[in-house]
Amino acid sequence: MQLPSRRRPARSLSALSLACAGAVALAGCSGTADADAAGAGNDGLTIVAAFYPLAWLSEQVAGDLATVTSLTPDGAEPHEYELTPRDVAATAEADAVVFLPTLQPAVDAAVEQQAADRAFDAGEAADLSLTYEAHDHEHSDGEHAEEEHAEEEHADEPVTDPHFWHDPMRMADVGDALADHLATVDETNAEQYTANAADLRAQLAELDGEFRDGLADCATRELVTSHSAFGYLADAYDLEQFGISGLAPDEEPSTDALTEATEFVREHGVRTIYFETLVSPAVAETVARETGAHTRQLDPIEGLTDQSQGADYLELMRANLASLRTGQQCS
Repeated sequence: MQLPSRRRPARSLSALSLACAGAVALAGCSGTADADAAGAGNDGLTIVAAFYPLAWLSEQVAGDLATVTSLTPDGAEPHEYELTPRDVAATAEADAVVFLPTLQPAVDAAVEQQAADRAFDAGEAADLSLTYEAHDHEHSDGEHAEEEHAEEEHADEPVTDPHFWHDPMRMADVGDALADHLATVDETNAEQYTANAADLRAQLAELDGEFRDGLADCATRELVTSHSAFGYLADAYDLEQFGISGLAPDEEPSTDALTEATEFVREHGVRTIYFETLVSPAVAETVARETGAHTRQLDPIEGLTDQSQGADYLELMRANLASLRTGQQCS
């Protein structure tokens, strides 16, 4: 079984960005459109969020009391995105930085160097309780022998799953904690942040109810995805996730991993393999061809694209619910 080749998303840290690395030259460097807007034309707080779900959450909690910008531009894969000098400058200048440790090492480094005293750790509030044991992956030649050996040494070490935003009630918990954090930054408007978070929790509780009702009676409870991004969704709604690749969407599954996925699909009578919006569907299509299953889109909601089936987090989650109800054959 041969997996079609996939191109990784291009990284954004270009030679031009490197040439503009000095603080004096920052004004002449091109950064992300979102980060460029930080602090422009607003008398309230400036909040920089690492990527889309955190930016959306920040907007709901801050309301019109802050300008919220995302370090990861629309269409970029957060795991792969490298910050530009202007992005780093925006992080240094923001009143608050909302991030998720380990998901984006470049953001972690910027926070540590520029904003440790103003950073909000979303993972703490989300209670990242799920871990993942990575598949072994193949290398085609000896060029990466040392890297392969290092991976083998750590293959059995569990990795924390960061994708909490697929559980609406974890999002609500993060919203409450973020309101508390913003209240320490802007005490004058503390009550408004708390009220906004309460409104957000009500919306997310309604969404949670829709998922519970919509996925209560399904022919298939096994959820086979191209990468392991939906563990918290599966945990919340009594599904069993089987991720063909690892936590990082650009991981190439080994032949053994593909064989294991194919056997799992056949053994459990799975009829749908889910692919994502920001990466190639090649992995899902490979397993689908081998098993006669269909493929459907399931949005990881890590960023908005032209292929997104909604304009914001709530719409994307509801689109995912519709896709799951069809793919899992729910009544």
